[in-house]
Amino acid sequence: MHALELCNVSYTYQTQYQKVEALRSISTSFDQGKVYAIVGKSGSGKTTLLSLLAGLDLPSQGEVLCQGTPTSQVKLETYRREQVAVIYQNFRLFPLLTVEENVMYPMELRGMKSKEARTKAQALIERVGLPEAVSQRFPTMLSGGEQQRVAIARALGMDTHILLADEPTGNLDTSNSENIFSLLQGLAHQEGYCVILVTHDRVLAGKADQVLELHDGQLVF
Repeated sequence: MHALELCNVSYTYQTQYQKVEALRSISTSFDQGKVYAIVGKSGSGKTTLLSLLAGLDLPSQGEVLCQGTPTSQVKLETYRREQVAVIYQNFRLFPLLTVEENVMYPMELRGMKSKEARTKAQALIERVGLPEAVSQRFPTMLSGGEQQRVAIARALGMDTHILLADEPTGNLDTSNSENIFSLLQGLAHQEGYCVILVTHDRVLAGKADQVLELHDGQLVF
């Protein structure tokens, strides 16, 4: 069974002046243990595709399936909380929470007790290669690469093996970009995660197990 699958997915939205076909009849699948890169020019439908995989909306036509179950048949709020984790380009860390508290947040949101969440958060911070001293700092005290690692640690705290990354290296220099990609690749190849990332970086995309290119809302392998 595929981790995620798109079955004849189309998505149309209405602007003030026109109807836009953002995605048109897309069918593909994503498996655990692999890194997928979605590339394409601005306006090609990459962000729309990622938002459907993340359960932020439903397709206008077709189905998005997670472990064989259509997202249209589940509560999207529950799906977003329990099935997928999203890593954002701008990190989206809470500025008034420490690194440790940021990583703890999704675990406590799911009902985990604070003591257990703190212990797990400390382990995750170490797992993404950050020193223990970082845990009590605030996000603004960290470099971009460090903040992205915190964002990944927080995503791992959601206990889902599906990671969606929206331009995860877009704000980072070359060295940090390679480090973050290596971290995501290790999660896929060594721990069985399904990692799907949207990127403008063709060099980075070339290191993925599979590259999917979008052009005017249609998929070109």
